[in-house]
Amino acid sequence: MLGYRSPLSDIRFNLEVFDYQRVVNEIEDFEDFDLDMSMELLSEYARFCETELAPLNQKGDQIGLKFNAEDASVTTPPGFKEAYDAFVGNGYSSLSHPAEFDGGGGPATLAIAATEILIATNKSFSMCPGLTNGLIDALAAHGTDELKARFMPKFVSGEWAGTMCLTEPQCGTDLGLMTTRAVPHGDHYKLTGNKIWITFGEHDITENIVHLVLARMPDAPAGIRGISVFLVPKFLDDGTRNGVTCGGLEHKMGIHASPTCVINLDGAEGWLVGTPHKGMRTMFVMMNAARLNVGIEGLALSDAAYQAALAFAKDRKQSRSLNPSRNDRDDKADNILVHPDVRRMLLNVKSTNEALRGLVAWISVNYDLMHHHPDEAVREEAGDLVALLTPVIKSYGSERGFQNVSEALQVTGGAGYTTDWPIEQYLRDVRIAMVYEGTNHIQALDLVGRKLPMKNGRLLQGFAAKLTGLIQECGEIEALAPFAAALGREAGRLTKVTMELSSRAMQDREVVGAVASNYLNEFALVTLGYVWLRQLRHLNDHEDSPTKRSKFQTGRYFFEMVLPEARHFAILASVGKECMMDIEVDLL
Repeated sequence: MLGYRSPLSDIRFNLEVFDYQRVVNEIEDFEDFDLDMSMELLSEYARFCETELAPLNQKGDQIGLKFNAEDASVTTPPGFKEAYDAFVGNGYSSLSHPAEFDGGGGPATLAIAATEILIATNKSFSMCPGLTNGLIDALAAHGTDELKARFMPKFVSGEWAGTMCLTEPQCGTDLGLMTTRAVPHGDHYKLTGNKIWITFGEHDITENIVHLVLARMPDAPAGIRGISVFLVPKFLDDGTRNGVTCGGLEHKMGIHASPTCVINLDGAEGWLVGTPHKGMRTMFVMMNAARLNVGIEGLALSDAAYQAALAFAKDRKQSRSLNPSRNDRDDKADNILVHPDVRRMLLNVKSTNEALRGLVAWISVNYDLMHHHPDEAVREEAGDLVALLTPVIKSYGSERGFQNVSEALQVTGGAGYTTDWPIEQYLRDVRIAMVYEGTNHIQALDLVGRKLPMKNGRLLQGFAAKLTGLIQECGEIEALAPFAAALGREAGRLTKVTMELSSRAMQDREVVGAVASNYLNEFALVTLGYVWLRQLRHLNDHEDSPTKRSKFQTGRYFFEMVLPEARHFAILASVGKECMMDIEVDLL
């Protein structure tokens, strides 16, 4: 069995398709990160992940974590701390962090591309630097200069790790039910409450852990509008232990080397970030970055599973081809790649992986434009696109990722269900992605209820203009016309469903809850069709090559076998609520 190999060539291809070089050319701070230099950095990053982190993945899963009740500490699997020290020592944790705090100062696009490789080699490990990255973004956006000077250098260097401390036993999605209290105490606050499901809330990897905690001040208004956010370190500046402890570990289906903790706050000292009672603004900076990363989790483990399944399929011989011309005359059975259904499963995974990777590149490039481009109009247009597509990549990326890993396991048969192959771990590890950082239905409600009507529909109008322009352009190119026509049909159907949904939602808001998830999946498939058409348009003028042939053949499969799924979701999105909401509760 071959080990995981980072998809560097496809990452580069998608950075070319989605104009990464434009970011470098138009944003002065990124002039040292042209495409060639960025790919050199990613190549070294990939080598480290493949040689240092991948070997720890299955070991970490099997050995797991140890909670030490006597001192409320957590011990990570052997090798994790040493790997983390090497990871941050090489500067891999700070590729895109601010140079003013000794970060790499590179584009977010570069760090996001690296994230796929990190997750694919060791998802449990990836969650520690991933959460710290999000805390850095939140602090950079809303922290005072004093807080930045105090905390940012330690976060950027990797000496300290961060968490996102939201959920409580009585509230997950509905944060308005939160009860953790923050009482003023001099220049800071004292926090008391209980949090659950806190990823890397306690561990032995870094010398300090800093929690970004949601809490209420005594004068806070009710509901989500009364939430503030605080930095709460495990150890204070004088080295004393703060009043924040781990009450235990959750026992989970997967990600066994990632500690998911109960966190108890007992008069813990914390420092306000941002404006009182407006903490969700700060938290959403971290959460939106996390949602993009969660979508990448689906892609990363789907690609790792695909590589394992393909390696298996190339070696496995079973039965005879239904086409005698494909029979292996020198053996009693044929390689399973002669069977159409094996090809179908592998191409389902391959075609959606390559589309999702393109979608990640498209979002990432616009993320950099939105934050750094000197032209305000460019920043605004890019921000609109990122806002619209964030719930799509989180939800569809995680859902398709789980589906793809399951399909890869099916290719490997009984062997894939055993620990002899890594796919069963990928399946367990990726399942959580549909749940955390806002369940996928929450993402669908965000798309339909917030993003579509936002700015009087301008986000959707901008997306539709890009879609229509590409379809028209490619419709006039012979080699691309069939793909453009297929996408045009589904884009037209999506427009019709969107208009119908908008009309029905104005009369009955419950309709949105009934159809939003199916609508998001339809929207996502049309979006992936756009990504595929962008990729094929980019290649059309190139000379023939293995890459061009592979892309056109895989793209053809997507347009003929995957994109039609959008019609299925369109039908479901048009059904409405009655068939589910008219059922009496006692009959469920």
